[in-house]
Amino acid sequence: MPHPGLELRNLSFDFGPWSLRASLTAEPGHVTAVLGASGAGKSTLLALAAGFERPDAGQVRVHGETVTNLPPARRPVATLFQEHNLFAHLTAFQNVALGLDPGLRLTEDQRRCATAALSRVGLDGKESRLPRALSGGERQRVAIARTLVMRRPVLLLDEPFAALGPSLRRNMLDLVDGFRRDQGMTVVMVTHDPADARRIAESAAFMHDGRILSSGPTAELLDNPRIPELADYLGVPHTP
Repeated sequence: MPHPGLELRNLSFDFGPWSLRASLTAEPGHVTAVLGASGAGKSTLLALAAGFERPDAGQVRVHGETVTNLPPARRPVATLFQEHNLFAHLTAFQNVALGLDPGLRLTEDQRRCATAALSRVGLDGKESRLPRALSGGERQRVAIARTLVMRRPVLLLDEPFAALGPSLRRNMLDLVDGFRRDQGMTVVMVTHDPADARRIAESAAFMHDGRILSSGPTAELLDNPRIPELADYLGVPHTP
């Protein structure tokens, strides 16, 4: 039986009076959405998965391997943030190439890989542009291309498209989902919008006050909220 793509097992994290206590299993090659209001702990959960925060207890496992004590750079995980984290003084090509070699000492194969990734996200001819010369959607496409060349088995999305308009947002989700299907990546997507989960996530989990209160197939979770907190979040009647 295959291991989960990502397993967060009995994580515990205290931040002053607030605490997170959560477990989450993301099936390999699937998209799992983590839903909840602002302050629910969604981004903290992803930070623990990526290694930007260390849990007080519990384990982070990727394809059965424990990575809890590894720094972010050594985890087989890529993270895409709302702030695209591009370097303003580097071109689109160079920002993508950082995913291949942080020192930008590229082989010819790596150069072709970075160029192909930019082409894949629809940025042909814009390789030499600086981030300030790109639109918001184009900057996010550069960030997606960088995660693509890294070829990590797990991709974490921390509301990277929240600031985009509805049409562009859907396009970005579909683009990521296409890469997921091509590369067999496991994707965990934090969002406050149920429409995002319905679009590309096979399963979803609802987080409230540092706890995952409900999880299951996306449509089932959202169409039949069985806890009052989820019903209130969705603005629908509670299904007992």
